[in-house]
Amino acid sequence: MLMMTLKRNIVTMVSVALLSAIGCECTPKASVEYLNPGTVLPDGLPFSEAVRVDNTLYLSGMIAVKPGTLELVSGGIEAESRQTMDNIKLTLEAHGASMEDVVKCTVMLADISEWGAFNEIYKEYFDGRYPARSALGANGLALGALVEVDCIAVVNGD
Repeated sequence: MLMMTLKRNIVTMVSVALLSAIGCECTPKASVEYLNPGTVLPDGLPFSEAVRVDNTLYLSGMIAVKPGTLELVSGGIEAESRQTMDNIKLTLEAHGASMEDVVKCTVMLADISEWGAFNEIYKEYFDGRYPARSALGANGLALGALVEVDCIAVVNGD
């Protein structure tokens, strides 16, 4: 009886070890694409405009640059907020997505007291189904921007 139990335990351990090894090899690796189409950001920057992992699209933080340049628009928080959101929309569209696909945003404001002004512009880009969001005051945004927004979108797995 003891020998039979011992044999059964050894068979179980070997089976678990084999299944674990096989399971690791059979698990499909995520498909990752680093996307730098130059839609908004110029070439040569040390980060990707977006990264697609399977059906999730991660956008780098966008600021209010004129597409294809590193020049910020002028006009204060309203103009920068609008250009930032336009840049997000352009980037999404370049990868077959839309604002409707956005599920999470992180908003960084150089002056958190501008939160209300930013929100007025931000709301225009969604149909009432707002993504989850975090907002924070940040010191020293890239190029002296007043606002930066990064987003995550879930897209069709075409």
